[in-house]
Amino acid sequence: MRGALDAAAEKFGTPDVVVYNAAVVRPDAVGGLDAQGHLDAWAVNVVGAITAAGHVLPEMARRGSGSFIITGGMPEPKADYVSLSLGKAGVRTLVRLLDQTYGDSVHVASVTVDGAVEPGTFFDPDDIAEHYWRLHVQPRELWQSEVLHSEDGVFP
Repeated sequence: MRGALDAAAEKFGTPDVVVYNAAVVRPDAVGGLDAQGHLDAWAVNVVGAITAAGHVLPEMARRGSGSFIITGGMPEPKADYVSLSLGKAGVRTLVRLLDQTYGDSVHVASVTVDGAVEPGTFFDPDDIAEHYWRLHVQPRELWQSEVLHSEDGVFP
């Protein structure tokens, strides 16, 4: 992760926006995964986001601008997706912690998608992409920390 971020920064400079959109999405119930399975899921669902944030946010903050947006999901935990539910709760908390640390100069936010992304549905990727763009271009005085995209609508 760090190597890829370094290569991108070397070629393009400090990013204006970073979107962390990675997750291990698989059904698992309580007791359905061993410890290593949970660690593997946590590594992608949360540790990757922490790694990316720790690597790019200090430079974005020094510059005084930028957006760091994490894709959230599952606004409510689901018993059939224990590791993903825990991971998404972790990144929701991470967004708040990053905002406390860098929020004076970098817009830290999440786009929470409460459904399977699929073209032609309510969860069309083009529609969801608009949320990321809107967060990135928001004036500082209007910064939001989360957008929730669900079948019930879109909530700031």
